[in-house]
Amino acid sequence: MTVSVTNWARNIRFSASRFHEPESVTQLRRVVAGSSAVRVLGTGHSFNAIADTSGDLVSLARLPRLVDVDEHSATVTVGAATRFGELTEALHRSGFALHNLGSLPHISVAGACATGTHGSGVGNGCLASAVRAMEFVTAEGELVTVDRNTPDFAGMVVSLGALGVVTRITLNLVPTFTVRQWVYEGLPGAALRERFDEVMASAYSVSLFTDWRDDRIDQVWVKRATLANAPRNLLGATLADGPRHPVPGMPAEQCTRQLGIPGPWYARLPHFRMDFTPSSGDELQSEYFVDRADAVAAFESLDAIRARISPALQIGEIRTVAADQLWLSPAYERNAVAFHFTWHPDAVHATDAVRVVEEALSPFAARPHWGKVFTTGPEGVRTSYPRHDDFRRLLTRLDPGGKFRNAFIERYFPTV
Repeated sequence: MTVSVTNWARNIRFSASRFHEPESVTQLRRVVAGSSAVRVLGTGHSFNAIADTSGDLVSLARLPRLVDVDEHSATVTVGAATRFGELTEALHRSGFALHNLGSLPHISVAGACATGTHGSGVGNGCLASAVRAMEFVTAEGELVTVDRNTPDFAGMVVSLGALGVVTRITLNLVPTFTVRQWVYEGLPGAALRERFDEVMASAYSVSLFTDWRDDRIDQVWVKRATLANAPRNLLGATLADGPRHPVPGMPAEQCTRQLGIPGPWYARLPHFRMDFTPSSGDELQSEYFVDRADAVAAFESLDAIRARISPALQIGEIRTVAADQLWLSPAYERNAVAFHFTWHPDAVHATDAVRVVEEALSPFAARPHWGKVFTTGPEGVRTSYPRHDDFRRLLTRLDPGGKFRNAFIERYFPTV
């Protein structure tokens, strides 16, 4: 059917000729086999045209639900459209957990993995680093399964939706665990510069929030996988006296429990609760990953331009991501620090600020988040990913007719 569809932020209106919501994998295979151009829309939390197409736009939301825990192998197989918040309680009841979660439990498993989306923690890889196997529909409509024993599997996981339509994903699990979360306020910038690694390694997951308006970190979100109490002072930052939201003026009830109240991993690792929509979508987002060894220098470069970016900014976040071997992961072969920016929904001002940020981070081979707003050109992307050309060849081999290509993919991975 033809329908007007937008992403969550409403800054992208998809140009698809037809929109499909198949109710079975058989129906999905027919749609793919009969189309000349296909892209998949997940939960719509990307802020650029990565999912756009002039052909057939497909949602997997109506496929049968699947959450299959294998206790023997410590894995779970889920339907691609499953949102993390729909999965985590079942895992916890079975005695298992995912090693990491993003800020939002509302995003789909397949979409998050395909774009290299992540959580935080010096020892925690991105969400896709847990992928053990995938089932997907090829350009010919065939259903295939690949796993870690498949050649080039590391190039297939963070695939930007360009290799096929993922229908199932198998994820590695860890034993369930308890987390306590605290928020600190007013971390001096000087303290962060001097002891950055210490701050970011002080808990299982740490996030720094700043509006880049002065030389301090407004909030430090500390998530500890231990029952030990937190100190009242963290290098000059003090414990908040009540729950906080990272964006000034927003209600804290939308956020996961703080004040050190113990809870299961899935109710603390995300910043936001599944039963609340964290905002109306009136925002744009960008994010850039640099080598953790360059974290302080990159922070200082951004601090030097804060007056140029802060008027367009709602809030910024700084997180760490452990290195992995996934070709298009922003943390490929380097422990990373991610600088995240939530902009006001003025596209012109946000894009101007994005260009300023990219210029400041250019000495650090910054890799932009695939699903967010960026203006980095094809050459900048190519040089920052050592396996870029390998992925181009893989794309051409698995989809020689370019059925899963769109303008975004063609721009950054032109046909070989």
